Amino acid sequence: MSFWRRLRKFPFLSWLWLIIGALYFVLPLIATLEFSLSWDPELPLKAYQRAFEDNDFWETFLYSNALAVATIVVSVILIVPTAYWIRLRLPEARRLVEFITLMPFVVPAIILVFGLIRIYSSSLDVPFTEIELMPPLTNFKMGTNILIVAGYTVLAMPYMYRSVDTGMRTVDIRTLTEAAQSLGASWFTIIARIILPNIRSALLSGALLTFAIVVGEVTLASFLGVDAFGPYLFLIGQHRAYEPAALSFVTFLLTWLAMGLIQLFTGGQGQAAGAH
Repeated sequence: MSFWRRLRKFPFLSWLWLIIGALYFVLPLIATLEFSLSWDPELPLKAYQRAFEDNDFWETFLYSNALAVATIVVSVILIVPTAYWIRLRLPEARRLVEFITLMPFVVPAIILVFGLIRIYSSSLDVPFTEIELMPPLTNFKMGTNILIVAGYTVLAMPYMYRSVDTGMRTVDIRTLTEAAQSLGASWFTIIARIILPNIRSALLSGALLTFAIVVGEVTLASFLGVDAFGPYLFLIGQHRAYEPAALSFVTFLLTWLAMGLIQLFTGGQGQAAGAH
């Protein structure tokens, strides 16, 4: 009788949906791996060898990694003080800021990149005063890098803001701030040495999502003429079959490895820090 009672309490439906969800994500990955290994039965890793021997792969991949790091730094500098100040002093503005951070879901990336080109390109039919205010950043590489990092920051904003906001919910912001101010800490010290360490797990989660967005993004990089990993993968996919599958599988593995490292080194630490 106790066996049937325990059997009825077993969450079959929950496990069923979990298995279905896992299969939905894992089966395409397995199919991609199998296809990437089927080029030459005698050399199953031929696609990976050819992909890694391509200098363009390393240049675009490392360049996208540099853009991802820059985007993460800019996002942290922009979003952490904003979320902190809203929770501390302007809670009534929270819904407005949440609405603003959702705009990248409403405005497609193609609209964003054309807006950037329209405003910051030198060949514009706009008044002289506007050209003075908006320098032609697309005329030189550093300016283009600034534009694309700004665009990536906008695209990653919904994920980074919600990660930071969720992390701050576990922290008693007001008490920590008052305690730091009573000891003479400045606002910069409070954010850099008290708030950031307490939400490091949330920051790493947002950084991982931002990294995945930047590395796989195609639209902004293509229209701004940037040699990033996303356009490179799209281009070789038009002419080759096995190398793109191999690179896609490697990208999935890198993302999962990063997720595993975050869970290994920071799992539960953010909540523990917030409790203190």
